[in-house]
Amino acid sequence: MLGLFLNALRLLKVISRSWNDPHFRGGLVLCVAILLSGTLFYSSVEGWHWVDALYFSATTLSTVGLGDLSPQTQIGKIFTVVYIFVGVGVFVALFAQFAKALLRDTD
Repeated sequence: MLGLFLNALRLLKVISRSWNDPHFRGGLVLCVAILLSGTLFYSSVEGWHWVDALYFSATTLSTVGLGDLSPQTQIGKIFTVVYIFVGVGVFVALFAQFAKALLRDTD
Protein backbone atom coordinates (compact mmCIF):
# COMPACT_ATOMS: atom_id res chain seq x y z
CA MET A 1 0.00 0.00 0.00
CA LEU A 2 2.89 2.34 0.72
CA GLY A 3 4.27 1.73 -2.78
CA LEU A 4 0.94 2.70 -4.34
CA PHE A 5 0.84 5.89 -2.29
CA LEU A 6 4.42 6.83 -3.20
CA ASN A 7 3.83 6.20 -6.89
CA ALA A 8 0.62 8.25 -6.79
CA LEU A 9 2.54 11.13 -5.21
CA ARG A 10 5.24 10.82 -7.86
CA LEU A 11 2.61 10.90 -10.62
CA LEU A 12 0.97 14.00 -9.13
CA LYS A 13 4.39 15.65 -8.90
CA VAL A 14 5.06 14.92 -12.58
CA ILE A 15 1.64 16.23 -13.57
CA SER A 16 2.10 19.46 -11.63
CA ARG A 17 5.60 19.99 -13.06
CA SER A 18 4.45 19.21 -16.61
CA TRP A 19 1.36 21.42 -16.43
CA ASN A 20 3.24 24.36 -17.98
CA ASP A 21 3.87 22.36 -21.16
CA PRO A 22 0.98 23.19 -23.51
CA HIS A 23 1.21 19.79 -25.25
CA PHE A 24 0.89 17.96 -21.95
CA ARG A 25 -1.95 20.16 -20.75
CA GLY A 26 -3.79 19.84 -24.05
CA GLY A 27 -3.35 16.05 -24.06
CA LEU A 28 -4.64 15.73 -20.51
CA VAL A 29 -7.65 17.94 -21.18
CA LEU A 30 -8.37 16.02 -24.40
CA CYS A 31 -8.21 12.68 -22.57
CA VAL A 32 -10.61 13.89 -19.90
CA ALA A 33 -12.94 15.20 -22.63
CA ILE A 34 -12.84 11.85 -24.46
CA LEU A 35 -13.59 9.93 -21.25
CA LEU A 36 -16.42 12.34 -20.45
CA SER A 37 -17.91 12.10 -23.94
CA GLY A 38 -17.85 8.30 -23.84
CA THR A 39 -19.39 8.30 -20.38
CA LEU A 40 -22.18 10.63 -21.46
CA PHE A 41 -22.82 8.68 -24.67
CA TYR A 42 -23.01 5.24 -23.04
CA SER A 43 -25.08 6.59 -20.19
CA SER A 44 -27.65 8.18 -22.47
CA VAL A 45 -27.73 5.77 -25.45
CA GLU A 46 -27.11 2.44 -23.72
CA GLY A 47 -28.92 3.46 -20.53
CA TRP A 48 -26.01 2.53 -18.28
CA HIS A 49 -25.38 4.09 -14.88
CA TRP A 50 -22.68 6.76 -15.18
CA VAL A 51 -20.21 4.65 -13.19
CA ASP A 52 -20.66 1.72 -15.58
CA ALA A 53 -20.33 4.06 -18.55
CA LEU A 54 -17.09 5.56 -17.18
CA TYR A 55 -15.76 2.09 -16.38
CA PHE A 56 -16.50 0.86 -19.91
CA SER A 57 -14.95 4.00 -21.44
CA ALA A 58 -11.77 3.62 -19.40
CA THR A 59 -11.37 -0.11 -20.05
CA THR A 60 -12.03 0.41 -23.75
CA LEU A 61 -9.52 3.23 -24.16
CA SER A 62 -6.89 1.46 -22.10
CA THR A 63 -7.34 -1.57 -24.40
CA VAL A 64 -8.12 -3.79 -21.42
CA GLY A 65 -11.62 -4.57 -22.70
CA LEU A 66 -12.83 -6.95 -20.00
CA GLY A 67 -16.04 -7.79 -21.85
CA ASP A 68 -18.36 -7.63 -18.84
CA LEU A 69 -20.16 -4.71 -20.51
CA SER A 70 -20.78 -4.26 -24.22
CA PRO A 71 -22.97 -1.97 -26.30
CA GLN A 72 -26.28 -3.49 -27.34
CA THR A 73 -27.49 -0.88 -29.83
CA GLN A 74 -26.23 -0.47 -33.39
CA ILE A 75 -25.31 3.17 -32.81
CA GLY A 76 -23.49 2.16 -29.61
CA LYS A 77 -21.41 -0.37 -31.52
CA ILE A 78 -20.57 2.12 -34.27
CA PHE A 79 -19.67 4.78 -31.70
CA THR A 80 -17.42 2.28 -29.91
CA VAL A 81 -15.44 1.54 -33.08
CA VAL A 82 -14.84 5.25 -33.73
CA TYR A 83 -14.21 5.85 -30.01
CA ILE A 84 -11.47 3.20 -29.96
CA PHE A 85 -9.66 4.55 -33.03
CA VAL A 86 -9.74 8.12 -31.80
CA GLY A 87 -9.24 7.52 -28.09
CA VAL A 88 -6.45 4.95 -28.07
CA GLY A 89 -4.15 7.23 -30.05
CA VAL A 90 -4.81 10.17 -27.76
CA PHE A 91 -4.21 8.09 -24.65
CA VAL A 92 -1.00 6.59 -26.04
CA ALA A 93 0.28 10.12 -26.74
CA LEU A 94 -0.58 11.24 -23.20
CA PHE A 95 1.09 8.23 -21.60
CA ALA A 96 4.18 8.83 -23.75
CA GLN A 97 4.31 12.33 -22.28
CA PHE A 98 3.91 10.84 -18.77
CA ALA A 99 6.81 8.47 -19.44
CA LYS A 100 8.96 11.29 -20.79
CA ALA A 101 8.25 13.43 -17.72
CA LEU A 102 8.91 10.51 -15.36
CA LEU A 103 12.23 9.78 -17.05
CA ARG A 104 13.20 13.45 -16.72
CA ASP A 105 12.26 13.19 -13.04
CA THR A 106 14.77 10.39 -12.42
CA ASP A 107 17.70 12.24 -14.05
